[in-house]
Amino acid sequence: MSKYFSGLRRAVRFDPGLLLLRETAVTTAAMLAAYGSALLIEHLAHLRVDVVVQAVVLAATAARVQLTADRYDRLLGLAVLPAAAAGAAEVGRLMTLHPNLGDALFTLGTALPIWVRRFGPRAGRAGGLLVLPLIALLVMPPDAGPLPGHDHTLWVALIALVSGAWVAVAQAVAVRTGLVPAPVRPPAPAPEPADPGGAAPEPRPAARWRPLVHTRMALQMAGAVGGAFLAGRAVWPDHWAWVVLTAFIVCSGARGRADVLFKGLLRAVGAAAGTVVATAVAGAFGPHENAAVVLIFAVLALATWLRELSYAYWAGCVTAVLSLLYGWFGQGSDDLLRTRLAAIGLGAAVGIAAAWLVLPLRTRDVLRRRTADALAALTDLLGVAGTDRPALLRGRARFAYGVEQLGLMARPLRAERSAGRLTRRLTGRGGGRGGGSPADRPYRADVVDAVSACEAPLRVLVDGAVADPALWSDPRVARLNRAVAANTAAVRRSIGRRPGPGYQAVRARIPRQAGAAPTGTPEQLRMLAALLTVDDALGTMAGVFGDPPPAPPEDGGGGEPGAS
Repeated sequence: MSKYFSGLRRAVRFDPGLLLLRETAVTTAAMLAAYGSALLIEHLAHLRVDVVVQAVVLAATAARVQLTADRYDRLLGLAVLPAAAAGAAEVGRLMTLHPNLGDALFTLGTALPIWVRRFGPRAGRAGGLLVLPLIALLVMPPDAGPLPGHDHTLWVALIALVSGAWVAVAQAVAVRTGLVPAPVRPPAPAPEPADPGGAAPEPRPAARWRPLVHTRMALQMAGAVGGAFLAGRAVWPDHWAWVVLTAFIVCSGARGRADVLFKGLLRAVGAAAGTVVATAVAGAFGPHENAAVVLIFAVLALATWLRELSYAYWAGCVTAVLSLLYGWFGQGSDDLLRTRLAAIGLGAAVGIAAAWLVLPLRTRDVLRRRTADALAALTDLLGVAGTDRPALLRGRARFAYGVEQLGLMARPLRAERSAGRLTRRLTGRGGGRGGGSPADRPYRADVVDAVSACEAPLRVLVDGAVADPALWSDPRVARLNRAVAANTAAVRRSIGRRPGPGYQAVRARIPRQAGAAPTGTPEQLRMLAALLTVDDALGTMAGVFGDPPPAPPEDGGGGEPGAS
């Protein structure tokens, strides 16, 4: 029992303020409303039950895509989702009548939404909605799919419109009532600095032919889904959809090869756990039992909440939901569950292979790019005048957005760090550069933690400057600010592998007097401490990226960066 409460406390700690739980409640409300509406339409129009399942799937997935959407994006979604659902219904009909053509169009339909992300966040969000009806096709059991007729397409479009409307209404009401915060738009990128010394590395001439990131990700998705169709139809002609669905999930949103491998392993582990649970639970319900429907919604809500804690929870819960859904349709034998598990393993392998072999995105390159973007925002923020309050707030928002984007790739890097430390302890080897303990070795995950550690001190700096602009021009604060800005440029040169002075810890250059206590007002001391904290984090990043190529030494004496 104590272990149960310990796990519950851990789950609550990962969701401060229970924001994710509140968002889950909004999504669940939208799913239930879409389910009830689709059930009514299905009964009145004498449709097949696949439209009800589609309504729930679209509501659950569209709610996540539209989570950060504003009112204009929601209106755009109400136009995009029905059109995409109608197109998906036609693709599903072709997959029944002309499998090769249908599979090719399905593959193109999963790759195109990734490619359109290059046109901005709004296009990317619309692309995310385009693919959702295609994924809904994969959820249905083989004998419950759409009828091969054009009249069915109009009903599918109506169901999609109803589901999208319920999602938009639920999220708008939640924002208006304060249940969830209003979505914050990503800050606009700042113009490139005049001095390219701290910019990201220019592409090498031999690599200029390589497609842009979104094009490469789209080609990876096409390779994963296309390969999954070939493998799935060859091995399991009646259950190829499980292979395709897994390959899509593993390859979608790939943030480097490590992310794909990590997601694939978690998908396999979570699916195995979900299969075991479903084997024990699904047999307790007969076909078309209402209790199974209640359990499906409960597990979907749990999966939505725990997704941010670990992808394994999401994979396990979704696998259990699919098992319960198949059991509701009368397809719940143990042999089918074993087939599903094998198909999930094959789909994960296909998705990982596509991400690693088709124009791969190296994790270290993604890490360098996103760290450089965050440090560019930090450079701009440190160079803002203390009296320019809007610029200070914009700079802090830009840096927070950079932290968020970098945090999206944190999980595989932290897993790599944990595995590395464990391996080094077991083998008895020392740490990283210069020896030391295993915990001292710099890992790529340390960069993510270091950038995140800058967010709180930057909040102190901006709040202090907004409250009293004179603090920003205080001689000691200004001197320390310049030193930290120089170290920021040094780390950016390390990321871009450009020559120039390396990182020099500011603390080591501060003259110390034995027994002397720091002097100054509390506000000044807070500003100085915040800058030193940022500089310490820059030191961690410098330890991971290494020093830039040597450059001629700078002239000038070792002045006092910031006396205390």
